[in-house]
Amino acid sequence: MAGVMFCEPRHLYNIINQYRWRSRLAEPNYLCLLDARSQYEFDDNHIVTAQRIVLNPAGQYVIPNPEELGYVRFCVVYDHDTGFLTDTQEEEEEKEEEEEEEETGTSSLVPLGAEEGDAIFHARNLEHFTRHPVLLLKGGYRRFSACYHFLKSHKTLWMPQELDTFQPYPVEILPAKLYMGNFKQASDKQIQKDLRIKALVNVSEQPVTLFAEEGESLHVPVPDSLEADLFSSFPTISHFIDAQLDVGAVLVFSSLGISRSSTAIMAYLMHSCRFSLQ
Repeated sequence: MAGVMFCEPRHLYNIINQYRWRSRLAEPNYLCLLDARSQYEFDDNHIVTAQRIVLNPAGQYVIPNPEELGYVRFCVVYDHDTGFLTDTQEEEEEKEEEEEEEETGTSSLVPLGAEEGDAIFHARNLEHFTRHPVLLLKGGYRRFSACYHFLKSHKTLWMPQELDTFQPYPVEILPAKLYMGNFKQASDKQIQKDLRIKALVNVSEQPVTLFAEEGESLHVPVPDSLEADLFSSFPTISHFIDAQLDVGAVLVFSSLGISRSSTAIMAYLMHSCRFSLQ
């Protein structure tokens, strides 16, 4: 069995917002997101692209497409508030979150003795069919929707062409503080509002002004070339981000949000968090 692991809201946010030349949500075996709440709660609001786990006429929970689950890269289950965790446990989990992420990334193992809420009950059933660990959303819908209210939806059926055109948000690097994206995302006023972006770092050749009034920006004109010198700008970028994080969130972007922006982000993390290149 693949097992069951906790999944931080930030991890699910980044899973939902991955893209190549289009949103990865359009890939059939990329994400299976399952809502274990009641029909009423699901109809009221749910996380975008989620399906509700339903009962068959015999009163048994139906495993969605069990033959296909083995090929799904991410299978994520959530209930309202991950109720099998007590308030004390949640506080302890949040207090140790940074240490856990350093040791295990964005997920941690679910204890075998954990009290079973709806989400973990379904996750235990699903792990028999999946090749990768089933991810259990820590804090459930309540915590995720509090952090990412803009990823709530009433929509219950997504057509392939709708997933093809799904507009992803920038990747979250530091929770609610540092994001990485592309030019199109940086130009989107709604994204700026939803993520509370207060500063932009433009690592491309295009000199643009994307803030109408408030907000700071840094332009580092670097061509998209292997010979380009981005190294000499690392101190400038790092000091700018440090200063702006005290004000609000910062979005680092380049034309496509792939090489130059990710290089700048890595340089900043090595500077601020003392990470090694490994």
